[in-house]
Amino acid sequence: MSNPEGALALAQLYREGRRYWSSENGQAHWRAERACLGPICESRHGGHSLELGMAPALTDMSPIRHNIRWAPTAELSESASSLVCPLDALALPDECLHLVLVHHLLELVPEPHRLLQEAARVTADDGCLIVLGWMPLGIAGLSRLSPRRRTRLPWRGQWRTPGKLGDWLAFVDFRIERVDYCGFHLPGSLPSNAALETLGRRHNVPLGDSYIIHARRRTRLAQSQRPKLRLQGSLGGGALGHATRVGNAVPEPSRRTTEVE
Repeated sequence: MSNPEGALALAQLYREGRRYWSSENGQAHWRAERACLGPICESRHGGHSLELGMAPALTDMSPIRHNIRWAPTAELSESASSLVCPLDALALPDECLHLVLVHHLLELVPEPHRLLQEAARVTADDGCLIVLGWMPLGIAGLSRLSPRRRTRLPWRGQWRTPGKLGDWLAFVDFRIERVDYCGFHLPGSLPSNAALETLGRRHNVPLGDSYIIHARRRTRLAQSQRPKLRLQGSLGGGALGHATRVGNAVPEPSRRTTEVE
């Protein structure tokens, strides 16, 4: 994606994505996803967030002060403060963002592993990485059985289950905390039935068109330095040295870290 041909292809994909998300079908799915994302975004705090996607803003209800939007070219950017760069080389320092959202891009980009790696890299230790994708087992997934539809958005690309992305996230040292499903509707209709949407989200049925993965960086285990034996003085009090915890991360509840006083 960093080469000129890849940049042109990404810009063309971005234009197609904008057309889809402004269509009746795209707007219906956008509203369902935004409603599901609301409680997540409202609970997040911090200095900066990033949206990687082609739809209108989804995290603008977050109290995070600075929300960055991505664009493949300056021509397609929404404002002068947009992040314009390839998806496989985000122009941001490591662990600088408290919320990173990847919106329906892993199905379409040629190097999804690299995109996920970059999104994980810029997410802070106490931040949250959110991935939205199309559910292969939902109504929209079943409609992909038609070969003609697979040439158009949103049915184009390779749809993956949350379980598959869980394996990918583990590779970049993230773990899934929760998966939510949204976009519930009957065949041939749009996800605009409030009662059906409420019922599906209440029971979190994995039959919605979209899934929302909440992921966090795995807590880093505390490391202890081996105590040094002092030869002078008695072997009492501080003579046995002490253990020092490296880093600010809290150990995982399932593991124990022994501290020597």
